[in-house]
Amino acid sequence: MRYAQGGGFTAAEQQRRERLRLDAAESFAHGDTTAAVARRLRVSLRSVERWRRSWRQGGTRALRSTGPPSLPKLSDAQFARLESDLQQGPLAWGFADG
Repeated sequence: MRYAQGGGFTAAEQQRRERLRLDAAESFAHGDTTAAVARRLRVSLRSVERWRRSWRQGGTRALRSTGPPSLPKLSDAQFARLESDLQQGPLAWGFADG
């Protein structure tokens, strides 16, 4: 499951949320109702419905966190150059000084 911009969650919070989804998957496999899972995990019915749909389509694997939405688009060398260029200030690049 992905959350926009990582959902703003810390790694620990992402792990906690993944564990909830995986606990829900175990309950789905045992035949528990959506309402019972939501009550037990103290989450919304809508979340459990979404998890169940994902679980039906892709199994437990579909409920695992996938990490950040993308890798950095700049290489380390490109980022270093950008940082250096930015330190020169706007005048060096033809812009007015703030």
